[in-house]
Amino acid sequence: MPEDQKSFVPYVAEPGEEYMNAKQLAHFRAILNGIKGGLITDIERTVHTMQDEATVFADPNDRASQETDIAIELRNRDRERKLIKKIDEALATIEAGDYGYCASCGVEIGIKRLEARPTATLCIDCKTLEEVREKQVAK
Repeated sequence: MPEDQKSFVPYVAEPGEEYMNAKQLAHFRAILNGIKGGLITDIERTVHTMQDEATVFADPNDRASQETDIAIELRNRDRERKLIKKIDEALATIEAGDYGYCASCGVEIGIKRLEARPTATLCIDCKTLEEVREKQVAK
């Protein structure tokens, strides 16, 4: 989990406060943009590091080790690229006015769940049901 997500102050809703009001949406927009900014910085740093460390080793073991390191790094960056796509989708749902509601059943996902996973699109019940179905198919 990116560090930026851990550094936010949890949102404390006031009694009777409307769900996904402007303050809450601004809170989640800031979290999502913070995570995205951190990921972009990591990706840029990786590109520069790979360019700087592009060395041709004469020893086959050293070459193999370098290639393994690069493969792992690229796999991590690909995971982060996919997360950036999910963040962009979540930001689009904020703009569309749909953020915070389950894509399957339409109920509120909940502030605490969204703070734990700001890109969540399903409520906990629908997500649990999805995971049970995935386990049944995998057997």
